[in-house]
This record gives sequence, structure tokens and C-alpha cells, in this order.
Amino acid sequence: MEEQEIRNLLESVRARKTELSTFEAKSAHVDCPKKIYDTLSSFSNQDEGGVIMFGVDENQDFAVTGVYDAADIQKKIFGKCREMEPEIRPKMSVAAIEGKQVVAEEIPGVEYTDRPVFYRPAGINNGSYIRIGDADEHMTAYEVYKYQAYRKGLKEDQRLVEDGWELVDSALLHKYLNTLKNRRVNTFEHLADSEILRLQKVEKEGYPTLAGLLVFSKYPQSAFPGLGITAVAVPGTERGDAFADGTRFTDNERIEGSLPEMLEEAMRFVKKNIKYSTVIDDMGNRVDKWQYPLRAVREALLNALIHRDYSRHTEGTPIQLIIYQDRMEIINSGGIYGGFPVKRLGKDSPESRNSTLIKILEFLDISENRYSGVPTMRKEMAKAGLPQPEFEDNGKQFKTILRNIPELTDKQIRINISGLNQKEREAVQYCSVPRTRSEIASQLKLNYNYAANKIIKPLVDRGILISAGKKGRTVMLKAAESVHSQTASQ
Repeated sequence: MEEQEIRNLLESVRARKTELSTFEAKSAHVDCPKKIYDTLSSFSNQDEGGVIMFGVDENQDFAVTGVYDAADIQKKIFGKCREMEPEIRPKMSVAAIEGKQVVAEEIPGVEYTDRPVFYRPAGINNGSYIRIGDADEHMTAYEVYKYQAYRKGLKEDQRLVEDGWELVDSALLHKYLNTLKNRRVNTFEHLADSEILRLQKVEKEGYPTLAGLLVFSKYPQSAFPGLGITAVAVPGTERGDAFADGTRFTDNERIEGSLPEMLEEAMRFVKKNIKYSTVIDDMGNRVDKWQYPLRAVREALLNALIHRDYSRHTEGTPIQLIIYQDRMEIINSGGIYGGFPVKRLGKDSPESRNSTLIKILEFLDISENRYSGVPTMRKEMAKAGLPQPEFEDNGKQFKTILRNIPELTDKQIRINISGLNQKEREAVQYCSVPRTRSEIASQLKLNYNYAANKIIKPLVDRGILISAGKKGRTVMLKAAESVHSQTASQ
């Protein structure tokens, strides 16, 4: 890093009054810190890497204390980097700030296939770290497994289910075989049924695979109780909101059965718990207009079912379908396979975690397997005049959010924002649909307390934003209030 870059980075941290997910300060006034392997690991295990700045004291409001010896500390840091597995190759820079020397260590994020980077003496399970906010946290067993499974090419949907044949519906399996034979005459017409099932990985070593059981069993939950869907409809905008009589759910159901059955039952639950109205289209025809476009909902549910993690680490965790007053959330275990970035969804094609399951559903005309799910959701939400679907991936869970608040026009968004600073303007733009305070802080890349007290509260006090939901945890643009009320009453 150039000296001015180091100065700029330090000033930005001082302005935020907190460390960042990509920045760590170490005093190093007397000696090289003994414990930095946790940060070396966590920075290496994220795409953006990070910078450790030695000679800066966080406990003194990031004052420059200087390092004891710039040459010696670099030597010791390189030694610590060699204790990591795989070894880290940092870039070191020295700068004079406020008359004192600081050392900046740039740690690159390693390729996904080389993760987790861990402290070799502690071993992979105890020496692997992940960055959460401004803290280094031990990776969970699942987070370590996730990287190892990708590197080894493990396919959990192909794992064997002993004693699984007694759960398989022979009629469903026979229908599937006939479909294959009709569509691939030259390939399958001379093969025995058992061989076809092995080639399609419905069967393996004489046992059904998990993918085969999920599709062709009447009740796969007999063997895997957690592989279902918990569906709830909430009366407010937050979990825990309740009616005056204390009722917390307007509907609550556990959805089970084969994967195709769960998809249809989940759609039935959605249609039962969202609003619709009858409108007249341009041709004079009466058309049912649902609160959410059903094609978008179906794609979101299907994505959760076919892309969730089916490993032993997560098989006890059902998919969650939550219908709030202002949005619908669908949550499944496992982040995007292979660390594929959320921002590229619908633009590039990620690898498939459950390729066997997807292939089976493709032959049954349940899934297209053309990576069209996200584009379809976006197209359908746009046609309905609703905000684009939102996708969140924290590595452990993947969440799809569909909101039913119509998009505000540019004119509405411009109301009352003259005189605001850049961060305040970003917050107002972001709150064109209801947001939680933590969502706003994350969007603005600010510490939660700073965002809540220095950005959100002043905007609420000025009447630009309003608080809603339980204990005012949700915030939205004042101009959106009439739109929100109108939508909720339809």
C-alpha cells in the first residue's frame, strides 16, 4: 500500500469509530502481538481479504502508537504466516504517520477451494476462523465441513439410505422409468430397470440414494424427520408480533411428503395466506391478481428445496416459509454452493450442490435446470410492480425475500431529502421499502449503534423516516406510509 492509502484507511476507520470486517488494528508498541493467527485465518477465508495495521491502538480511539521495530515485526509476521495452512503470502508496507512508523499487512483472500486457511498447530477444527463484523470467531464444524465437502466434491444427495426401499413408492418409480424410456429411447430401451436407476443415481450399491428417496417416497420424513417445511403466517412485520389476544400466527403448518408434494403443499399454504383481488385486464377479462406473483413464489420455493444442503450437519433443519404482513421469506440451510457471489445470481450459472436431485426433477418436468429461477423471479416481480427479490447468504443459510410494497417513484423518493449528507440519502433511498435497523447498518457499512443513533434516529426525528413494527425495529420512508397502508388493506 502507498503511504497515502494507509493514511486514508486509518482516517476512514477513525471516522467510523470501529474496526471493519476487513481491518484490524494492533498496537505492537513493545513487541509483535503473540496472537494474530485468528485474524490471519479469518481474513484469508473471505473473498475481500483484509488489512492488519500494526502501530495503531484501538483502545485509544485508533491513535498511532508506532511499532517497536519495523524490520523485526515484519520478520516475525512472515514467520507467523508460515504457520498457517496453506501458508499466507502477505504484502507488507511501512509508513510514517504522525511521526511514528506503522506497518500495514495486506492479507489476500484465498481461493474457495483452498479454504479454510487455519493455524496449523491448532488443527483445522480449532484453528479455522471467520470474520463476523469486527471480530474473529471460530468456524463451526459445519463451516469447516462446507469447504471440505466442496474441495472433495462430495454430493450429499447421492448418499445411500439403507433400508430405504421400504419407503419408496413403486408406482412413482415405475412412472419415472417409463418417462426416461420414452424420452431417451436409444439410450435406455435395452437396459434393465435396475441399471437405469444406477445410471441416474436413484440407486447406488443396491440402496436408494437420498435424492431418490426424496422424490419417490410417499413419506421420506420417516427416515429424515427434519427434511420438511415449517410454514407460518405472522400478523405483523416481525417474528413475535401478535394480535391483541396474544395469537402469534394466523396460520401454522408443517409440510411433509415427497419433494414434489411439499412444493405443491407449500404453494397451497401461500395461496391460503396471501391476498388477491379480481381486476379487469386490457382485453376486458377478469383476472385474479395475487399479492405476490405465484410464479415467483414457486421458483423461490423450488430453489430452496433443490439447492438446500442435505448433509448430516443440516438434515435436522427444515426449510422455513414465513409470510409477514409486508414480505415473504423463504430460508434454507446452506449458503450458495462453492461460495458463488450473491450479486451474480441470475447472471452466471453456479455449480449444483444436488445435481442428481435436479436431474431427476428435470425429467419429471418439475425443474427446468436452466438456471432460470432467479431471472423468472425478477421478471415476475417487475411485472407486478413490486421490488426486486432480495437474496441473503451468510454461509449457513440462504434467504429469499419477496416484498409486497410497490416500488416508489423517483418523485416520492425525493421528498424531504434536501440538505441530507450522503449516508443519510443512501438510508432514505434504501428505506423505500421497510427495513430493519440492522439491515440499514449493513447496507451503509456502518457499526449498528452508529447507524442507529447518528443516521436513523435523526431521520426519524425529522419525520423523513418512520418507525413501525414491534418496538419500532422496522423503519421505512415517510412517503411510503400511504402506499404501505393501501397495500396491506387490499
